[in-house]
Amino acid sequence: MGCAGFTCSKHSLCALNILYVMVSLLMIGIAAWGKWFGLVSSFQVVGGVIGVGVFLFFVALAGLIGAMKHHQVLLFFYMIVLFMVFIVQFSVSSACLAINKEQQERLLEVGWNNSQSTQGDVEKSLNCCGFQQVEVNTTCPAACFPNHSCKPCADLILDHVGLVLRFVGGIGLFFSFTEMLGVWFTYRYRNQKDPRANPSAFL
Repeated sequence: MGCAGFTCSKHSLCALNILYVMVSLLMIGIAAWGKWFGLVSSFQVVGGVIGVGVFLFFVALAGLIGAMKHHQVLLFFYMIVLFMVFIVQFSVSSACLAINKEQQERLLEVGWNNSQSTQGDVEKSLNCCGFQQVEVNTTCPAACFPNHSCKPCADLILDHVGLVLRFVGGIGLFFSFTEMLGVWFTYRYRNQKDPRANPSAFL
């Protein structure tokens, strides 16, 4: 029974961390692909996504090594980091799901004013110019600009942002609960004795 429980916890923890490794590599790959093909020109956005992906990769790698070797110290720090990530991710996901339309518009305007490169990406992809109104005296990368047929971007963004926030919030909540599951698996596995180890060894 002890051996079966130990093996089950070990395999569950390894599988969970392999999933996190795959997600982190996917995040890094999508961000690099978007930058390479010019879909996203903002270095801050790409760098932020890649940074989160690299952080998740190293956390998952630490958890995987700790699970395979039943390393007490590594599992302890992995459990603490994963719990902190859970708190942050759960809070952000809940905020994404709870935010109303007026708050969305205010946050979008702040983000719009803080990044010229992001403005260009949005104007090009949504074929719009300006946030609340089209400024004819400025340059705009949208295809509609030379014909003076562009609409402001705010309405077009708000049509999509609610769906995106619900999607991101839902995915975030799902992964936050898998992180809590990972914390529980780690705690349970860390306090189990390896049946192959010396029974008198301190664990």
